Amino acid sequence: MRPDKYPAHAIHQAARFRAAFFLGAVWPVSANTRKWLNWYMEIISTNTGKPTTFRWKGKDVVTGIYKSPQPDGIYLDREGVRNDYIGNPKVHGGSYKAFYMFAASEYPYWQRQFHRPEWGYGLFGENLSVDGLDESALRMGAVYRLGEAVIRITTPREPCYKLGVRFGDQGIIDRFIKRGRPGAYGQVIEPGRVRPGDRMSLQEARGESPDIASFFKMIYAGEKDPQILAGALDTDILPEKMRKQLRRWQRLG
Repeated sequence: MRPDKYPAHAIHQAARFRAAFFLGAVWPVSANTRKWLNWYMEIISTNTGKPTTFRWKGKDVVTGIYKSPQPDGIYLDREGVRNDYIGNPKVHGGSYKAFYMFAASEYPYWQRQFHRPEWGYGLFGENLSVDGLDESALRMGAVYRLGEAVIRITTPREPCYKLGVRFGDQGIIDRFIKRGRPGAYGQVIEPGRVRPGDRMSLQEARGESPDIASFFKMIYAGEKDPQILAGALDTDILPEKMRKQLRRWQRLG
């Protein structure tokens, strides 16, 4: 059902919910309002990876970035996705980065950029390819029900050299950053299976928390936005290493 078909009371509550973002409030969301706010956020592909070895600077490196679609879905657990290989547990997996989601709508753009129309879901190492994902509307700390699971959005993806290896071009790193569509990591509050066709249903969000797009842009900016820093530090979804970095930026002003 399209948003313009929802009853007036649902639209009214949705407006109040959006206003609460600016007031820094946490607003309980009714079922009808959740549909109105999230009708378009749907899982297109669920993906996992097996260990793959490549050579990097004279050494063998094992990665899980080479992911492929799993039509029957994947199981989101608190420390990661079952049967999904994590090459470097220091920067991937764990409670703050249990899974990675990426916008399915980005694929046509990158296919055109690299003249590779055959590229399919999982290319960016994402566990969830999501139709309608918009980082500018995705709040850090926001809670969603997704399939059998309940998840919380944490931080944007910061690309490393392995994305360049996957693309066969290290230039993808700068291009990915400039594009500003990084996708997001998430926590798993309630484990469960997620399948293609499942929709993300917003349960809770805090207005003072930064959106993923703004936070990602700030990370790479020369001057750090004090409001974004304060909003991010006020959440409980940051890994300690990142929290220390944000505090350092905050002290430097």
